[in-house]
Amino acid sequence: DQQGNLLMATRNGLIKKTALSEFASIRKVGKIAINLVDDDELISVQLTCGRDEILMAASSGKCIRFAEDDVRLMGRDTMGVKSMKLDADDYVVDMTVVQSGCEILTVSQNGYGKRTSLDEYRLQSRAGKGIKAGVFNAKTGRLVNMKLINPDDDIMIIADNGIIIRMRAKEVSKISRD
Repeated sequence: DQQGNLLMATRNGLIKKTALSEFASIRKVGKIAINLVDDDELISVQLTCGRDEILMAASSGKCIRFAEDDVRLMGRDTMGVKSMKLDADDYVVDMTVVQSGCEILTVSQNGYGKRTSLDEYRLQSRAGKGIKAGVFNAKTGRLVNMKLINPDDDIMIIADNGIIIRMRAKEVSKISRD
């Protein structure tokens, strides 16, 4: 079954939607999925149905939620379109497909994390500045990751030194967006 799309996001803020049927037959030598410039990298690829909502986060702590329809279908050998406006020192840290019943987990550079209701992230148009996902300063550090979680699941976080922390998602404080 070849229905659906692959949605690809890059560190420099580009987003690209390609029909899954474009990847129907992959040869041994591979197939080009996205055209990247030298200083860019692929950070997330998600399978979508065509009517989903997308949530993206930048290292500055800004998040944007927009409809998948805002991104047109493109061929395989293209770069994509702008997903959100980024400052000069900013970059995209994650992209996820919104699912009902889930919450947003944001984690900062210095290990601070919180859960937030998905309802606090309003639907916007693609290529905007986004809204603040929290207070990120010298104490907390920049935003390093954003994940969609089910409150009944366990989460595992791995620190730079290799230490793994496992906890119930409900144990992470639920705090408002900003």
